[in-house]
Amino acid sequence: MNKFLIIGLGNVGDEYHHTRHNIGFDVVDAFVIKHGGMFQLGRLAYVAEVKWKGKTFVCIKPTTYMNLSGKAFKYWMDKEKIESANTLTIVDDIALPLSKLRLRPSGSDAGHNGLKDIQLTLGTDQYPKLRFGIGNNYPKGMQAEFVLSKWWKEELPIVRKKIEKSVEVIESFATIGIEKAMNEVNNLSFTQ
Repeated sequence: MNKFLIIGLGNVGDEYHHTRHNIGFDVVDAFVIKHGGMFQLGRLAYVAEVKWKGKTFVCIKPTTYMNLSGKAFKYWMDKEKIESANTLTIVDDIALPLSKLRLRPSGSDAGHNGLKDIQLTLGTDQYPKLRFGIGNNYPKGMQAEFVLSKWWKEELPIVRKKIEKSVEVIESFATIGIEKAMNEVNNLSFTQ
């Protein structure tokens, strides 16, 4: 099958724009822009369809807010008749340092509310995820404030590099498969 569903997790609203928690939106935006697509408001999500190398990418940014991401994921997966193995969810991860990206074919929600809702909706954790490390440099009890905060100026060069690499990971995922794409990205360490 040459059709893929790319899901960037985030929250709608200007106050969430370019925050750590919205990195999924930023990566999907970069992918769509690179391939000449444009988002339009669709059911439960902003949607863009791009074609590249004989493949179709249905890219979504759910408008349901993070905690109800599963609803948009399932709707577009069913509507476009895309198997879960051909989906890729891009998500922030506080358990990974800022220097890391991690691609996996499956895995737990690791306490992430967006992934938790997708897992609940699908009834499985067997769907591919690209985790974008955001680090955990926050005082005890301040996790929510940290993930909803903007990037620090000194982090931006790494964030930009990782967004660029994440776009390449989406392309590799669709062209060479998840195993080879994992080999390309999981051992990388991003520095300024």
